[in-house]
Amino acid sequence: MEPTVIVVDDDPGIRDSLESLLRSVGLSTKTLASVPEFVSVGRPNGPTCLVLDVRLPGQSGLDFQKELSSAHIRIPIIFLTGHGDIPMSVQAMKEGAVEFLTKPYREQDLLDAIRVALAKDRAWLESEKTMTDLRARYQSLSTREREVMALVVKGRLNKQVAADIGLSEITVKVHRGNVMRKMHASSLPDLARMADRLSAERDA
Repeated sequence: MEPTVIVVDDDPGIRDSLESLLRSVGLSTKTLASVPEFVSVGRPNGPTCLVLDVRLPGQSGLDFQKELSSAHIRIPIIFLTGHGDIPMSVQAMKEGAVEFLTKPYREQDLLDAIRVALAKDRAWLESEKTMTDLRARYQSLSTREREVMALVVKGRLNKQVAADIGLSEITVKVHRGNVMRKMHASSLPDLARMADRLSAERDA
């Protein structure tokens, strides 16, 4: 899916120059004047990054970064500002910004930061897709199969699982085989890794 760079800056001259620069290197670009415009448009489905001015009409770029973080909306942010200071840049980076550039900035520095941001978002989207697939596979398990899976990944043998949940060993073997097939697990360690990822997500 084609990556998109979203520029949010209230200066039309800066929006135009950034759009021209990004299009010149083949990047799909969307330029907006304010945070509410971005909220109404929303983020595209593919890899995306946000080039955000710190000082904007209404809500500041830093406030918007905090709002996105609080709402668990992941989108890599590169800040541009003509009025930056060290505490501001420290705050932005602490909140997860990819880069904090002061105007005038080197075009190459911005392009490098955008490449890093898009790569970061692409990796996150791929990870999220993997988790979505994993959740769907887990949801396909019956209650009993989930019980068996939970014990098997702890290293319990079939006869131990059978004793734990009051089933025959042959029935446990059938459930275990179903779990491996439905989860697309190639081995027990593979299944254990899947269980760890599902558990980590539940605990997050």
